[in-house]
Amino acid sequence: MIKEITREKIKGYLEGFLEAQLEKHKKKLSEEPEEVIRAADAKDGKLKPFHLAILPPEAVRIFAFERSFSTRLGTTFEECAKLIALDNHKEAERGKKLVGEISSNCRTEIERARATIDSGRTIDFRKTTLSVIKANKVKADQATHTITDLYLKTKDDREFYFEIKSPKPNKGQAVEVTERLLKTQALRHMGPPRINTYYAMAYNPYGSRSAYRHSFAVHHLDMKNQILLEDEFWDIVGGPGTFAELLSIYHEVGQEKGRQVMDRLAYES
Repeated sequence: MIKEITREKIKGYLEGFLEAQLEKHKKKLSEEPEEVIRAADAKDGKLKPFHLAILPPEAVRIFAFERSFSTRLGTTFEECAKLIALDNHKEAERGKKLVGEISSNCRTEIERARATIDSGRTIDFRKTTLSVIKANKVKADQATHTITDLYLKTKDDREFYFEIKSPKPNKGQAVEVTERLLKTQALRHMGPPRINTYYAMAYNPYGSRSAYRHSFAVHHLDMKNQILLEDEFWDIVGGPGTFAELLSIYHEVGQEKGRQVMDRLAYES
């Protein structure tokens, strides 16, 4: 359950985030002429001349905002998760940095896992984690570090390290996240259930785990041991029902600010 004071903190944070994105979008439109924006879209393979021709400028501005907004919205999940976790756990921190040394054997195990995913095969994340920890028991002499999106320590001193990323990862994301999670395990030495590392997906675009079918994740990541989907992640952060409760806060902010957002996007110059 999300405490009322935390609910208000989250609302305030989301309202500030929304305002910042609107101002950033307004600045871009005022500083970059239309031909510059069109050239940038063409470079990224996102130019849609027929859309631009048939839709009114107000609609085009709204769609352009939504595209950039969707990319940045993911950062809000980290802050909301931290605020909720602080009410339920001993510690919670964004951008948790670990610094230390690992052995050459350990680095080899991590590189092997990277290569496996990069070649289009699946790793057993639990077995790979144990292999990495075991390989690091010999002399560690290679400096390394990790920075994790969200860290929390429970009241019984279990540690969780979450990489909160896209629910539809590409190969690069999957490889990099897996490497960071394994480095974290190597630096913390103890492994599950004391040290837990996950690729967390804050929401599930397919609605349920059984329906989840993003091809790359399903075929190249360990969906059972490495991935937390939607409720599975938020339940750890704040207890059962946290996902639905947090979604209701986003909805509340949307209802309160929605008309203002539409008006500003459509009519501000």
